[in-house]
Amino acid sequence: MSELLDRTPAPQQAAALPRIDFRYLSEPDMIAAGVTDMAACVDTMEEVLALLHRGDYRMAGANSDSHGAMVTFPAAPDHAGMPADGPDRRFMAMPAYLGGSFGTSGVKWYGSNMDNRRRGLPRSILMFTLNDTDTGAPLAHMSANLLSAYRTGAIPGVGARHLAPAAARVVGIVGPGVMARTSLEAFLVARPTIDTVKVKGRGADRLAAFTAWVRAEHPQIRTIEVVDTIEDAVRGSDIVTFCTSGEVGDPSTYPTVRREWVRPGALLTMPAACELDEGMVGPDVLKVVDSTGLYEAWAEEYPYPTHATVPIVGCKFTDLVHDGALAREEIHDLGAIVDGEDPGRLDPEQIVVLSVGGMPVEDVAWGTVVYRRAVEQGIGTVLNLWDQPELA
Repeated sequence: MSELLDRTPAPQQAAALPRIDFRYLSEPDMIAAGVTDMAACVDTMEEVLALLHRGDYRMAGANSDSHGAMVTFPAAPDHAGMPADGPDRRFMAMPAYLGGSFGTSGVKWYGSNMDNRRRGLPRSILMFTLNDTDTGAPLAHMSANLLSAYRTGAIPGVGARHLAPAAARVVGIVGPGVMARTSLEAFLVARPTIDTVKVKGRGADRLAAFTAWVRAEHPQIRTIEVVDTIEDAVRGSDIVTFCTSGEVGDPSTYPTVRREWVRPGALLTMPAACELDEGMVGPDVLKVVDSTGLYEAWAEEYPYPTHATVPIVGCKFTDLVHDGALAREEIHDLGAIVDGEDPGRLDPEQIVVLSVGGMPVEDVAWGTVVYRRAVEQGIGTVLNLWDQPELA
């Protein structure tokens, strides 16, 4: 594991009790405090994955591994004012505790609606509250769109650090959105030899914006190729990532990877909907997930086949276990690989598929790092909750 940041906890609220102050961090505050520091975020997520493997964490649900709690809406509401279901139309709360050098708790809360893009807004608008684990007092309330985007992209970066070809040069991307940008940044942290990007997208405007961003922010990428098909993005790539959004329900409609397209030794990191053909689920393909507990929780919470409801490819793996087509031991945990208990790739030509589901412990970790930087640098606005609680 890479050398980790010094994360000695900043002074907490206990000395000032019963008065409670907390720090509000706007998106510009978050940027000033380093939320876009991808190299540090990759190191942080590496530490998170090791703590997950050791069990020093708690998430929601009776199994303590749940992704979170979600509010959805009916297709045809009976009540005036209730939203109707639509693409990615939901509210979600994602709480967690994380131990180790963090020792903090928190919850990410957000609303999501694909129609936001017509208003010039992100699909999801996120906030994160960080809490003192002992008292429950708020430490910070922060803008979380960048927090979430960077921690999501950093997990594929950890995967690339441990599982990608050592001299990887070519990245194939399907879906040139936010996840593609942060994943590419993380790949460049893990494999600075990357010099070529192939990208498949559905809209000329998004493709143009993505390619302009790559040229402006990452001049080490000498070749940017816009391709017409998923196959073109996958063929010849050392690292492949699918970062699309769309309807769920029928895995046959998800973006699909076929074995004959994949270069020997390639790493596929999938933080979005993905389907694999029969050749890609064979025993010679290394199947890795960011946390086995997360996928087992999804399998408990959603009816079989889970992959029809949760389109992340790790849910296909648990469906295959349910079918008896895959042994549970064939699903490898990235935290175990990071922690040195699982060797991971055994052959330089072995194909690796990494499923990235995203977990609230990641928000807690990166939120804690950014909060502590903000305290050290005096960034943000300190707000008072109370001097004396009225109902103590």
